[in-house]
Amino acid sequence: MAEPEVLRSTGGPVLTLTLNRPEALNALTPDQRERLVELLSDASADPAVRAVVLTGTGRGFCAGADLRGTGAGADLRGTGAGLRGTGTPPGERIAGDVARTLRTGAQRLIAAVLDCEKPVIAAVNGTAAGLGAHLAFACDLVLAAESARFIEVFVRRGLVPDAGGAYLLPRLVGPRRAKELMFFGDALTAAEAERTGLVNRVVPDGDLAGTARAWADRLASGPTRALALTKQLVNASLDTDRATAFAAEAAAQEINMTTRDAQEGLRAFLKRETPHYEGH
Repeated sequence: MAEPEVLRSTGGPVLTLTLNRPEALNALTPDQRERLVELLSDASADPAVRAVVLTGTGRGFCAGADLRGTGAGADLRGTGAGLRGTGTPPGERIAGDVARTLRTGAQRLIAAVLDCEKPVIAAVNGTAAGLGAHLAFACDLVLAAESARFIEVFVRRGLVPDAGGAYLLPRLVGPRRAKELMFFGDALTAAEAERTGLVNRVVPDGDLAGTARAWADRLASGPTRALALTKQLVNASLDTDRATAFAAEAAAQEINMTTRDAQEGLRAFLKRETPHYEGH
């Protein structure tokens, strides 16, 4: 029996999701995309999962969408964002097909990462292009192997960036740098990505898995609900005004104070002890 194209493994409270098509540099198929959405949703609802690591096998993290597959929509050739249509020949394509495909496909995957209630770490082990780059950028923290590269490949195909790129990049590096990356489509090394703020840390290739696990273990030992609310506040902060952000902050703190972990944190502080968080 062939191995699954998305490997799921758990080590204590850490869930690791591994794209497993190394022969294709982990170019994403629609089935893989749907599986990732499902697993991220499950992670949000599972109290036993307190941190998620997303990575790939082989030389690639994710080279974008699989454009060589057959079946419905194989003729709707996009870029790394995974454009899949209805099978209508290009000359007969119905207006709205591409937008609908993006909404239900690549954009839905990026939203699943952003909306996951557990912290998600990208461990980028190789090339991350198009959808693959945006999949990494949507994660809460990004670790990159020294051999990793990030490519805004869309302009090379004469296409508009999709899979949330025009939303994510300006928020990470500012509009001018985002335009440079998207206008030219040049490959960024891991070190360059770190300097621009797209990557938290670059590590030797052999240290990537261990570093990702160490970071995930730290997150998994933290106050899980507080981290979820913090993620929600930060992700929403650039889309709202100050009054709304302050109101959301106050509401999040109100909710968080009902958790056992908040009570444990305050207890430990007052007693000058190390808190022991259980994730609820």
